[in-house]
Amino acid sequence: MKSRYLAIMSLVVMACGFIITLLLKETTLVKILQGGFEAGLVGGLADWFAVTALFRHPMGIPIPHTSLLLRNRDKIIRSLISALENELLNKESIENRLRKLKPLQMAGRMLTRLFARRKVRTMIVEEMIPIVQQLPMEKAAELAQSAVASVVRNVDLKVTADKLLTKAMEAGYDEMALDYVLKEAHNWAKRPTTKLMLGKIAADKLAEVKMGGFMGFAVQAFAGFMDEDKIGGMLQGMLVNGIAGLQDRDNAYRDTIMREIRVRLFQWAEDEESLDRVKGRVLGMIEGGEGKLFMLARLEELRSLALEKLEEQRQTGGRVLFKLYASLVRSLNRNPERIASWENKLLAYAIHLVETNHYRIGQLVKENLDQMDDAALVRMLEEKVGGDLQWIRVNGALCGFLVGIVLSLFQL
Repeated sequence: MKSRYLAIMSLVVMACGFIITLLLKETTLVKILQGGFEAGLVGGLADWFAVTALFRHPMGIPIPHTSLLLRNRDKIIRSLISALENELLNKESIENRLRKLKPLQMAGRMLTRLFARRKVRTMIVEEMIPIVQQLPMEKAAELAQSAVASVVRNVDLKVTADKLLTKAMEAGYDEMALDYVLKEAHNWAKRPTTKLMLGKIAADKLAEVKMGGFMGFAVQAFAGFMDEDKIGGMLQGMLVNGIAGLQDRDNAYRDTIMREIRVRLFQWAEDEESLDRVKGRVLGMIEGGEGKLFMLARLEELRSLALEKLEEQRQTGGRVLFKLYASLVRSLNRNPERIASWENKLLAYAIHLVETNHYRIGQLVKENLDQMDDAALVRMLEEKVGGDLQWIRVNGALCGFLVGIVLSLFQL
């Protein structure tokens, strides 16, 4: 500590000057200097005693009213805590300071500056990659399996089926389903293989018919006249024309079929026993081993996709990350009332924390000071304020020297 060495040097200079003036021939100038050095030495020693007495006993002698800091340690700590809690960091000043803050706006500006930097975005993406790689997918699959099973178990299938059927019919999905079936059936009916199959089936059935009399004769004559190819062609034409007719929205048979389908569907939706069987089968599929494997496979696919996208963003500097952040900020800026509400709630919570934990400031200071022994406390205080106190010794020596000279002049 330079100030301490300077203080010691000031005492040494005054002492040496006083001794030298004692050895010199007595003259007016020597007397004046002697008075100055003598007063400077006394002033420096007095200030040294005063400064030292603050921290310890001078020269280790337990002189009364010395080592003031250690003797009044508890009183000083209580005064320091009281000053912190009631004056420097009182609750009112902290709360008033908090109310002037705009935490969300400050955080938004800071995040905007960070996300604008390519290096920061790349670093965020690089940190996300190992996190995604280490996600416990088996545990996540179990949780997803349990969550889906819970939803299915708690759902009211009767109400759900009724709503779904109503929505589907309002959207015309039943018509589209029938059209799809009719289209596929029409395509199947036009195939050459279908013609052959229909002809073979009809021929086999005609051969099995055993009827007597004129009707039997007529059937046998028809079977002899028509081979498999002709019968198949006739049946195929009838089937194709019938399906084509059903594809016409104005066909009366189509309306009859649609009404019957709708009635059957709603009857099924009202059948609790059938719905319970469906629910049981679905739960069995979900809660079984295959359900877990299915969930795990889907989650692994999601992880692979996420890692692929993250790698792309790492190569491009996280552009999508910045776009997502900018989109979120624009969305929030369009609703300033929501931001104000969030800030008010955040400030209210912060003020509540201050009110309920303000006493911890003094408690923390006391705990930290109590952990320090006397030597550590003195050393800390000397490091913080000892330098300025050493200047008191220097100033005492200099002022004493000047006052001594003035007094010597008055004596002369």
